[in-house]
Amino acid sequence: MGKYIEMIRIRFLMMLAYRTNYYSGILIYSINIGAYYFLWTAIYGNKGAIEGMTVLQMTSYIAIAWMARAFYFNNIDREIAQEIKEGKVAVELIRPYNYLLMKTMQGFGEGIFRLSFFSIPGMIIVALIFPITFSADLTVWLLFALALVFSFLINMQINLLTGILTFFFFNNAGLIRAKRVMIDLFSGLLLPISFFPEWAQRVMGFLPFQGISYVPSMIFTESLTGSAVMNALLFQFIWVLVLIVPIQVLWLIARKQLVVQGG
Repeated sequence: MGKYIEMIRIRFLMMLAYRTNYYSGILIYSINIGAYYFLWTAIYGNKGAIEGMTVLQMTSYIAIAWMARAFYFNNIDREIAQEIKEGKVAVELIRPYNYLLMKTMQGFGEGIFRLSFFSIPGMIIVALIFPITFSADLTVWLLFALALVFSFLINMQINLLTGILTFFFFNNAGLIRAKRVMIDLFSGLLLPISFFPEWAQRVMGFLPFQGISYVPSMIFTESLTGSAVMNALLFQFIWVLVLIVPIQVLWLIARKQLVVQGG
């Protein structure tokens, strides 16, 4: 595992060289959160709660959803696609490590950097501007941290699947863009899943996306409690296991029909 841990450290240091970009990103995310805050304040009006969430919970949900996105978001799928196009993947496959696990560790290193230099300072700044509640219950924070790890794994696995498909499509830039839009919409980042029509909620219950943003955000705001939290975490865990299967199957097929386009 030593070489994979080193991948985390190297990616963290690479991101550290461009940390100024993330300071400006905090401002952009704060503006996004502010826009959603005023929008939802207007939507709520004098209503005490909508779909079981108060305006204060909604504000906290929006803030943590966007700041959590900084942790689980990465462009590993684009990196894989680029390495396939340039032929670099042929060299990577003969090196003494698992290529997909190496990419996962790189994404994790990037996530740790974003969490340290983006999410945490960004959340502090946003909390000083907008009314956000933080739970005093340590259990909630631990459950939120666990849900956030699962959200990273699910998003990472979807990125790996998207990247591997480059072996078959050769150019999947459109698929990568479509995947990003689907995740932002169906993960609950733009709108909590509970606000969707019932038929849409039932459909999304068979998809992994809500395990990326909706579950950790709902746990953070304590909109999920008791057995609902355990069920949500179980949902995430099951999808982490399920997604391993198509990744391994596609990876085995892809390696057998590798066509180098460059290099």
